[in-house]
Amino acid sequence: MLYFQVVILAATAMLAYYCEFTDTFSPAQQGFVCRDPALSKPDPGPEQDSRLQPVILYCVMGGLPVVLISAVELVIFLLHHNSNNLYDHENIVVMGDCCYVNPMVRRTFRFLGVYVFGLLTTDIFVNAGQLVTGSLAPYFLSVCQPNYTALSCQDTAHFVSQTDACTGDSDDIMRARKTFPSKEAALSLYTAVYLAMYVMSCIGSSGGRLMGPLLSLSLVTLAVLSGINRVAEYRNHWSDVIAGEAIGGASAVFLVVFVVQCFKKRPMISQSLSDADTANNDEVAPETNHNMQNDKYTVTRSPGSFTEVT
Repeated sequence: MLYFQVVILAATAMLAYYCEFTDTFSPAQQGFVCRDPALSKPDPGPEQDSRLQPVILYCVMGGLPVVLISAVELVIFLLHHNSNNLYDHENIVVMGDCCYVNPMVRRTFRFLGVYVFGLLTTDIFVNAGQLVTGSLAPYFLSVCQPNYTALSCQDTAHFVSQTDACTGDSDDIMRARKTFPSKEAALSLYTAVYLAMYVMSCIGSSGGRLMGPLLSLSLVTLAVLSGINRVAEYRNHWSDVIAGEAIGGASAVFLVVFVVQCFKKRPMISQSLSDADTANNDEVAPETNHNMQNDKYTVTRSPGSFTEVT
């Protein structure tokens, strides 16, 4: 359990590092239309004032996969540890002359490692998208506080492209320029889809006909609700949340299907080669018997005779 805690702390530290790293770059400067109603929502305040605070969201994304995957793998091992085919094609890795790694531990760390990799990759991709697009938040004009008199757009809708048009706090303006895609929606749905597919692959209906689907749908529903909460608090547009959830869901499906093979045991190369050799031998054997039978009776055909030689 101490090692699992170290993994959580390391993942959280790396996630914080990438967030801080991307904050050092300025997003693209997008213009706006004076008094645009889509950008005139009230300022919801910092992220810490949200109903779903970032610290809670990141703790769930860091701790829930560790607890769920470790518990399921431990239960599977305890229930079927006497079975000979529990870990087919899984070898015990010998480390030195005295230590070994149990296949259950290998599976647990492999699934968690892939999860952490996908989480960091999704976070980097979303941060890069926010910097490139520079999309404006629904509350942008509330924190920008443009001087409409100086911009000559008191009565008419005028497009403002000046980079110095805002007079508000620079940190709030920077925060309002990084909304597409929504990071919280992407990371939450990535975690939910990854865990939902793990539950359906490893538990399925073995714990009850509705246990696996109920747990999976609950995870996905909570992730979707977190995205809806972003829109309800005027922190993101619908397009930001949908794009973020699409990125997170697609990343989880790709890793589960193509990297961990839907959490199934992967056959070894040597085993595959031996199976191929066996199949080839089975194909050669009938052909050899057929040739031997043909050699027993040799037919010689001439224009006027037919002779059978044994």
